[in-house]
Amino acid sequence: MTIRVLPESLINQIAAGEVVERPASVVKELVENALDAGADQIVIDVVDGGRTLISVIDNGCGMSREDLARSITRHATSKLPDDDLLNINFMGFRGEALPSIASVSDMRIDTFNGTDLNGWQINATTGEIRPSDWDSGTRIRVENLFSKTPARLKFLRADRAEMMAVLETVKRLAMARTDVGFALNNKWFFAKNQDMNERVAAIMGDDVRGRMINVDAQSGSDASMRLYGVISEPTLRRASSVDQYLFVNGRPVKDKVLVGALRAAYMDVMHAREFPLCALYLTIDSRRVDVNVSPAKTEVHFLEPSHVRAFIVKTLRTALAKTLNQSVGVWQPINKASTPSGGGIDFGINITRTPSGRVGPDSAFMFVASPHMHNNMNVAFDASGAGNNEVPRQIDYPLGRVIGQIGNKYILAVRDENLIIVDQHAAHERITYERLRQHAIKTQPLLTPIVVNMRAEDAVAVLSIADEMRDAGLHIDAFGDAAIAIFEKPADWDLNWADLFHDVADEIRDCGHSSKLGERLHLKLANYACHHSVRAGQKLDMAQMDALLRDIENTSRGGECNHGRPVYKIIPFAEIDTWFERV
Repeated sequence: MTIRVLPESLINQIAAGEVVERPASVVKELVENALDAGADQIVIDVVDGGRTLISVIDNGCGMSREDLARSITRHATSKLPDDDLLNINFMGFRGEALPSIASVSDMRIDTFNGTDLNGWQINATTGEIRPSDWDSGTRIRVENLFSKTPARLKFLRADRAEMMAVLETVKRLAMARTDVGFALNNKWFFAKNQDMNERVAAIMGDDVRGRMINVDAQSGSDASMRLYGVISEPTLRRASSVDQYLFVNGRPVKDKVLVGALRAAYMDVMHAREFPLCALYLTIDSRRVDVNVSPAKTEVHFLEPSHVRAFIVKTLRTALAKTLNQSVGVWQPINKASTPSGGGIDFGINITRTPSGRVGPDSAFMFVASPHMHNNMNVAFDASGAGNNEVPRQIDYPLGRVIGQIGNKYILAVRDENLIIVDQHAAHERITYERLRQHAIKTQPLLTPIVVNMRAEDAVAVLSIADEMRDAGLHIDAFGDAAIAIFEKPADWDLNWADLFHDVADEIRDCGHSSKLGERLHLKLANYACHHSVRAGQKLDMAQMDALLRDIENTSRGGECNHGRPVYKIIPFAEIDTWFERV
């Protein structure tokens, strides 16, 4: 077979197939160029979902006549001044966008750089350049998209669907740069220098107001990484990942490491089939991340993905673990001197006491080691409750003062001008779960190792996280080239190890990490906490209810149970007044 060099027109169309998937791809490339040009106001107009017209106007630095001529040449770029692909600090840099778009459309560019006597216009089809009356920044008009490649045109979806894809692209770029103003079709506006919370609400919806948690942390003393932005309270979630906005060095990405870290952080506060909302910005040394992975520049490769993932998971879990008392800052410790002695309240948890007086879980849950479980459960009332219904009238607790119980399910409390309703089962379930998490996993050495046969490449993948598995109580090692031996495992864990290891291997090969073992541990803890907590329908006295509220105020992730259900609701008296027309 004879080897030949492809004609330039076909080369450009092939490149366009990589860069220009649909109208939203054109908008992305043109807006990124505008951002790199220093624009802080960008106006986008799209007609017929982008197939008839896409217009992007910016107030950036513009181009001279010579630069304009070069701009539609393949691999011509104003970026990469040092020709260093390991030090990329721009949105676009490949020099493929404009010539690729021009090869599948009719494109005209008007530009003015502020120093020439006049602006310039180029017809990208003919290459003709002539003077223009354009007097600020750059305007790019892309008409008749895919008219030169009709086979591509028929794969476009309906205009409405393409318009929604364009809107989603603009939203991601607007979230990436809150300092820049965006307008789309004179219908969607994002103001210049908009407050982060306002832009989040404008993009994600008004239901996020007051329900997002601020995140800002650096990794270690060298501050080699920084993660900042906002994440949703666990009780605020979506049915898909549509409102997850992730950025690396200002670039919108869809990265498996970041998505996996986000999922792991929410694992014990949200159902696996639900998705949190976020706008998270990771800044990292550009030499530790490769953004030159795909032509669309939506994927990245990290030099140390496990380090990045661990930093993100720790940061987000710390933010989610803030207790109600830390948030409100008004908690006062319970006055131990005013409470009778005689042990803790029996909330239905089967607690055993060792001869030394220490407390441990019952034998049904012995895979959790318990030598450090505290005897003090922050509940110092008589288990019988007899003669002990007096509760200190301290009203500055975050969850207020108990006033009663309804349906033997919900605790009612009052604080300031608010009625607080607490789900007693959800509250105690979270308390129990967090206490179990604090203790080391009790492991069981095996006299005869459990051997799991698998493909050699799968065994290598599983062994790559052997240290992480050891932290979870599972000691494994290679058993030949195509098998793994388990020498130690969490006590009372009788799983299908072959299925687990194959799932772990698949996830590692797909994402570079695995959370399967952590999910199993979470499920085990969550099930135990659920079955050994105060039940709905269980009557509690005032002391027990007050003790439960005080505990949940000091419990990490106390706003939701292990399944993501809310623990409490706060209803202002003013809202209740509207129910009875007392406005």
